[in-house]
Amino acid sequence: MNKRHRKSWNEIKTNDSWSIFKIMGEFVNGYERMSQIGPSISIFGSARTKKDDKYYLLATEIASSIVESGYGVITGGGPGIMEAANKGAKEAKGRSIGLCIELPFEKKESDNIYIDHDKKIEFDYFFVRKVMFMKYAQGFVVMPGGFGTLDELFEAITLIQTEKIEKFPIILVGSTFWSGLIEWIKETLLKTNKTVSDEDLFSFHIVDKKEEVIKILEAFHNDYGLSPNF
Repeated sequence: MNKRHRKSWNEIKTNDSWSIFKIMGEFVNGYERMSQIGPSISIFGSARTKKDDKYYLLATEIASSIVESGYGVITGGGPGIMEAANKGAKEAKGRSIGLCIELPFEKKESDNIYIDHDKKIEFDYFFVRKVMFMKYAQGFVVMPGGFGTLDELFEAITLIQTEKIEKFPIILVGSTFWSGLIEWIKETLLKTNKTVSDEDLFSFHIVDKKEEVIKILEAFHNDYGLSPNF
């Protein structure tokens, strides 16, 4: 087995300095293009979800309802739940945005076909991409997913908790899927160790139906304006 080449400290220093310009370029491109899209909802979930899975079908329906309510739909641009959400947005003739990133275990062709051609944005850096999700989303709809989905969920909760971004709706879809995690948060984090507060548990909602998603979004934005979160 070949060992990976380990860069010297001098190589790292040089590469780190030049990478700043590439990072800046991704931010500038992302800000300019996302600022023109208008109010949208980010939908997250597993790239491994099959087309006949109940959550794939539900994500499609939720995305269509979101578009009918006047929002665009933002996803990570890949297969699974992301494809389902972009499909629902496209079928409802709404804005279908894909924040795509190339991964070593996925082919470039894995970007789904339901993204609007002028709203497909490519990223090399996860952290730049996540800023776009956070800054321009008027809400998060979080379907069942894996580590990436959890990463995006907990970053949003943390930023709201620490008041680094404006509060916006975070909606977990699928009570059966999420119940074990939420129970652990309540029992282990809140009750036993007191590492979170009661108020933190009000950062998110758990629902099972598309109508509940739309109701939460409408109730929130009747009280708060539509604008970038920071």
